[in-house]
Amino acid sequence: MPTESNIFAGIAAQQVLPLYYHDDAQVSIKILKALYAAGIHYVEYTDRGGAALENFKAMRAVANELEGLFLGIGTIKNIAKAEAYIAAGADFIIAPSVNVEVGAVCAQAGKPWIPGCMTPTEIATAENAGATMVKIFPGSLLGPGYITAIKELFPGMRYLVTGGVEATADNLKGWFNAGVTGVGMGSKVLTKELIAAGDYPALTEKMKKALELAKAAKE
Repeated sequence: MPTESNIFAGIAAQQVLPLYYHDDAQVSIKILKALYAAGIHYVEYTDRGGAALENFKAMRAVANELEGLFLGIGTIKNIAKAEAYIAAGADFIIAPSVNVEVGAVCAQAGKPWIPGCMTPTEIATAENAGATMVKIFPGSLLGPGYITAIKELFPGMRYLVTGGVEATADNLKGWFNAGVTGVGMGSKVLTKELIAAGDYPALTEKMKKALELAKAAKE
């Protein structure tokens, strides 16, 4: 079983963590394969619809056949959801908030937990509950300057920023220069138009471009 340090190191190396939800299981699987074709090995599916759990189970079966692919679940706000997705084979758990009980469930199961934070108090709460990586949300509201201002307060903490991150050289450079570990990207890359058109090769190319921009920005 992959360890927390291995998962977090993999996310850091990938730099861009794609995240999405779709009501249709087969579409969700096709997006997953398109991301894998782009070189993605860490994916966040989000619990944002009634079909999410069943879709995730179908995706898990496919992910098992894709070498080196780690499938996490996001938008986990309570113990029941955490337990359900851990049972379904989630490799890591991402939350929009700090629920220390969810953190405890993840720790007991040996699953990495990335709680969502906005304030220093929330980051401190997450850190005291055992988190070593937090999701900063919404990134578009806080901006890279926020990371610069607070990172010295929490030495060793890693930051994954989501919410409004743009797939542009300037935006990504701002975040990585500020010291983030990675950025979460959803609709800015996995656009509704391409998904509706079923243009999965275009999704693959768009994801490849985002990865290239992130790599250049960090360098």
